[in-house]
Amino acid sequence: MRLNHDIHLGYCTNIHRGETWEETWNGLKNYTLRVKDRVSDGKPYGIGLRLSQQAALELSAPGKIAEFKAWLDANGCYVFTINGFPYGSFHGTRVKEQVFKPDWSTPERLVYTNLLFDILAQLLPPGVSGSVSTLPGSHKTFGVGADELNAIFTNLRLCREHIEKVSVASGHDLHLGLEPEPLGLFETSGETLKFFGLYLDRNPQDRDFFKFVGLNYDTCHLAIEFEDAQKALDRITGAGIRLSKLHFSSALKLKPTHENIAKLHAFDEPVYFHQVIASYGADEPLRRFKDLPDALQFAQANPNDLGEEWRVHFHIPIHAQPGGGFDSTRDHLIGAMDWLAANPKKCQHIEMETYTWEVLPDEMRSGDVVDQLVKEYEWTLEEMGKRELMVKQA
Repeated sequence: MRLNHDIHLGYCTNIHRGETWEETWNGLKNYTLRVKDRVSDGKPYGIGLRLSQQAALELSAPGKIAEFKAWLDANGCYVFTINGFPYGSFHGTRVKEQVFKPDWSTPERLVYTNLLFDILAQLLPPGVSGSVSTLPGSHKTFGVGADELNAIFTNLRLCREHIEKVSVASGHDLHLGLEPEPLGLFETSGETLKFFGLYLDRNPQDRDFFKFVGLNYDTCHLAIEFEDAQKALDRITGAGIRLSKLHFSSALKLKPTHENIAKLHAFDEPVYFHQVIASYGADEPLRRFKDLPDALQFAQANPNDLGEEWRVHFHIPIHAQPGGGFDSTRDHLIGAMDWLAANPKKCQHIEMETYTWEVLPDEMRSGDVVDQLVKEYEWTLEEMGKRELMVKQA
């Protein structure tokens, strides 16, 4: 849906299963339309579409995009952004570090992302910009050396050139947003500036790079890094990096007491990465764990060396506080909203992204998935309204 200042809000459909185009479209019909009916008040409804590589190929077959666009028009919907981070399967099987593969050092990632822009340009309504979000280059555990980094920068330059061609041909403002994530090739605001600085050092002639390539800022991910939202967003945009999209999401945070660590086992599930970062105080270095089982194993072996606070990469519903000794990083999300209210022209795309529905502990689910999404909309729209970012009145 369109808010004030031409900001578009949607939820990311990666919450629903869908690796083929048929499965993806069925998810839109069975869930997304039900959410729309309860939150859109009859206004055009923006969709944050997730397309796997397989679904993107199937959608690009002759006649399929026209068929889908006719369905969108008939149902009062439009697509303004695509989540291009997960290339392959994203539900029901082990995802973990596989979500970073193929990374940006490979031609497969370039071809897939270019295809997403080809599709998006055909789906966008007139005058609406389009974004695609993607991984932060690679993952730190993949052993990125000089050759891999050169390949990443080369593929990003080739993608940027493709985006420009599609933008000129379609008349749409199109942009790619790389998404920092714990243990990604870059994960903090400082590493973000270093990554983009290295690109510009190697491509000094590419003066329009930030017109087409920027950042997808996930409020869960930067909160896990113990960053302050307003300072991080000022730092990133102050360096000239385009803010392509904001992901509204929350993570778990907790005091690492014996009782809380015991309860944390309920969040140890085998599908997604749940990186953990522990704080030992303002002047002490952070301790990072690749996944929740590593942190739990460390806690068992070192019960007196657990620090002051843990933050866990487990997306929880943004409208709810977990309780039971746990808290959320929603304060970081609120900080990002406050920043956006003061800088409403610096980002036009927002997605709510709580993709963990299937693996949430039962006590954290709000009815069925549609009920949860509706409550996330209600909370978000109320908070946006407080900041004069609410839906325009007719």
